[in-house]
Amino acid sequence: MEANSADLLMVTALDQVAWLFNVRGGDVSHSPVALAFALVEKEKATLYVDPSKVTPEVGAHLAEAGVGTAPYLFDRLSKDLHAVVKTGGRVWLDKEAVSVAVENAATSAVEAAAASDAAKARAKVRRKGGKGAHAADEARSDARQKKLVEGTSPLAMDKAVKNQAELAGMREAHLRDSVALASFFSWLEKEVPLRSVSEAQAGDVLLGMRGDLEGFIEPSFPTIAGANANAAIIHYRAAHDTCKEISTDTLLLLDSGGQFDCGTTDVTRTVHLGEPSPRQKDCFTRVLKGHIALDQMVFPQGTPGFVLDGFARQSLWQAGLDYRHGTGHGVGAALNVHEGPQGISPRFGNTTPIRAGMVVSNEPGYYEDGAFGIRIENLLAVHEADTENRFGGMDFLRFERLTFVPIQAKMIAMELLTESELKWLDDYHAQVWELVSPRMEEGAPRTWLEQNTRPLAEHAKMLETAK
Repeated sequence: MEANSADLLMVTALDQVAWLFNVRGGDVSHSPVALAFALVEKEKATLYVDPSKVTPEVGAHLAEAGVGTAPYLFDRLSKDLHAVVKTGGRVWLDKEAVSVAVENAATSAVEAAAASDAAKARAKVRRKGGKGAHAADEARSDARQKKLVEGTSPLAMDKAVKNQAELAGMREAHLRDSVALASFFSWLEKEVPLRSVSEAQAGDVLLGMRGDLEGFIEPSFPTIAGANANAAIIHYRAAHDTCKEISTDTLLLLDSGGQFDCGTTDVTRTVHLGEPSPRQKDCFTRVLKGHIALDQMVFPQGTPGFVLDGFARQSLWQAGLDYRHGTGHGVGAALNVHEGPQGISPRFGNTTPIRAGMVVSNEPGYYEDGAFGIRIENLLAVHEADTENRFGGMDFLRFERLTFVPIQAKMIAMELLTESELKWLDDYHAQVWELVSPRMEEGAPRTWLEQNTRPLAEHAKMLETAK
């Protein structure tokens, strides 16, 4: 604020409010935020929130930080805003992160202060015998410029770059989540050959398994469980009365996530409950190659996401294929599962650099209308890379995997993978087993995890024997 000569920062984006004061709420489905807004001055801050939602613990936390509270009333916010501007305060407003009502309130406060300054200028000129109109107009224009700073809120980037505590929480959330997903896929593979399971039922079962996990709060978004043609609908949502049945002929895309007390997860796996076709295996493997390519990237500090996007699409492009969504989005730490300002997509307009501490998704896909859909998604944390050289004194970045869920081996056309890609997959599965198995008791889910994290050479032998 000091660098931009601002005296007051308006904060109305709910995730920014939650992050700034390190509080969470339950007013919005899938996002642990409370309905609130804030005015932040150089020496103090005021949180506008329903007082009934402020527990004694939260109240003590805010008081210790020197944060005052006020009722969650727009009129009160507007009144306080006018008071600050009237005394000469300069307001920082991020038009991309506020409602029209808030923008109008800020503009109204500035206009009122500008009108007051103009009236004073007119009176001063008249006392000297002039007409004062021109001076008043100049004073009004000058007041507007002096009292309003327009630009991206500094909180957007600060929130996107996680600290070590937030990253540790994200790691823990994903390891907990991996237990539920291993249990789910173990159940699904045994259940489908025996009885009917619908897409919606599958989502309900997964929710129940997540609900048994320590610190689970709610899904981080509505689960996407799409069978065959439904999986080609990128944001498909199953309804109990209209959804498809999952059978041994099903290629299932499952995109789901959870809000935990320590972090946020978002993971997609595509699995076949029977035998995939050569076409499905070819497309899946090309998506996997793109996923691996992005995962292994080392790139210069300051690189925007659109520069990385093409690496995830290259194998698909070679076959004349593509997908109509971004490759990656930012993810909040126990906050919104979709978070900006960073992203990995073909949009040249987003020039936000990828920075150490950010969390992004890695989710290339392919969708064949009326037939099937494929997506493989892990979350990645950005870190500084220890490179042999530092060209021009430049720092480089790399990714750390946060998601540890097996990638189905029978969906892979092994002949399309290079030796380094095969090694990547074996190393990834070894890491999944090492990190997740100690959290699981002996039983079918742990056995499933063991079977699905074996080296690919063993999978190939098992498939050959099965024939």
